[in-house]
Amino acid sequence: MQDSYPSQLLEDAVQAFSKLPGIGKKTALRLVLHLLRQTDSDVEEFSTALLRLKKEVHYCTCCHNISDTEKCAICSDPRRDASTICVVENVKEVMAVEATRQFNGLYHVLGGLIAPMDGIGPSELEIQSLVERVAAGGIQEVILALAATSEGDATSFFIFRRLQPYPVKLSVIARGIAVGDELEYADEVTLGRSILNRTPFKN
Repeated sequence: MQDSYPSQLLEDAVQAFSKLPGIGKKTALRLVLHLLRQTDSDVEEFSTALLRLKKEVHYCTCCHNISDTEKCAICSDPRRDASTICVVENVKEVMAVEATRQFNGLYHVLGGLIAPMDGIGPSELEIQSLVERVAAGGIQEVILALAATSEGDATSFFIFRRLQPYPVKLSVIARGIAVGDELEYADEVTLGRSILNRTPFKN
């Protein structure tokens, strides 16, 4: 039985919200009805924030993290250790590692993991730009902080092969993160210890 909406505008709004990940029709309807109860200025502020996010957000030209400027605050911070790069899958992992307060280097956001079944190959990720950063010199260690999954392991191995020609230490975070776990769901203490107790990457 299909849902019956009293308004086409309401249905359109519910359809739009339900396109978001993890949002079903019932949750979408709750969100839309909540917005209807808000003041015009609150809804306008909400919509403006979304439009500005889409139109004005930048991706750091160095590490590909989300930023308000061409170069993100982390890459621009002279207090960070520029000789160490922590490679992560996406922006959520940057936030997760930063929350541990155990890492003071820079990041490199791949934008995903190698997943042939999903049509995602190395060329779809920011791997070449990582190789170029290492090739430019000044990098002493690259930490692979990727998910302990088959896709994460395949991506780590590919990066390992690409960075072999360069005199750089390659390490992986300690397996305090359970195999199969996503980094963003790890608690801060476990993730922090994994960063501190990282181990050399082995072929």
